[in-house]
Amino acid sequence: MRKFIDGIRRGAMITAIMTGATPSELIAQIRQADYDGADGIAIDLAQLRPEFRNVDSLRSVIAAAGIMPVMFYFYRNDPMKQYQTDEARQQLLLAAVDAGAHIVDVMGDLYCPSPRECTHDETAIARQMELIETIHAKGSQVVMSSHMSEFLTTDEVLAQLREFARRGADVVKLVQTVNSDEQLATAIRTTMVLRRELDRPFIHLCNGTHSRLHRFLGPELGVSICFAVSRFDLRWPMTQPTVTAMKTVFDSMRFHLDDTPRG
Repeated sequence: MRKFIDGIRRGAMITAIMTGATPSELIAQIRQADYDGADGIAIDLAQLRPEFRNVDSLRSVIAAAGIMPVMFYFYRNDPMKQYQTDEARQQLLLAAVDAGAHIVDVMGDLYCPSPRECTHDETAIARQMELIETIHAKGSQVVMSSHMSEFLTTDEVLAQLREFARRGADVVKLVQTVNSDEQLATAIRTTMVLRRELDRPFIHLCNGTHSRLHRFLGPELGVSICFAVSRFDLRWPMTQPTVTAMKTVFDSMRFHLDDTPRG
């Protein structure tokens, strides 16, 4: 199995996140991320033009990353109006797997849009698990993700990520919102609890007014994969730090939790 998470070092794997309309645009961004010192690449397929949504084009993008592992995701935001259903978008992600993707994103509410992007519909869950088995059989890994514009308690985050693990995801991901000192403090505690309680790598990130500190601290507290950009782009909400800023903090911060296994 092609593993994305093999590149995790102390703290976390700095993954350059990007989007682009053509393979050439993505390749240019990958090369910049490589020079910036990124450990991996994460590509949003939403902006990719229809004529490039195929195995050969995606294979050329993956090849440009060299030894850096590559992640692909495609949420419910296709501006090209080509893939309007969850089922259709998965076909492009499966093409990415066939092209050599190390890991692809399966949404936590895939096949049944739900609050907090976590479906509890048994039929949808069964289909998710079947899709995950297919991706594994093709040799790639799965991150199951959820994003929300609300605050969650530690217990709520832990329960949701445990459910994603039960469905077979190799990496589990949740992005929540923090807008106060108290919520930030709870989010930091949540990350540390996840490190102790989960049996696989996790991504716990925050958006909101108080999120930036957590973006930098989270990797030292147990987050396995963190996202950053090589440059800011109007197509992005610009919530991620830059790759160079993340590296500066990682290289300068001498605090980190002990090196005992995280599960």
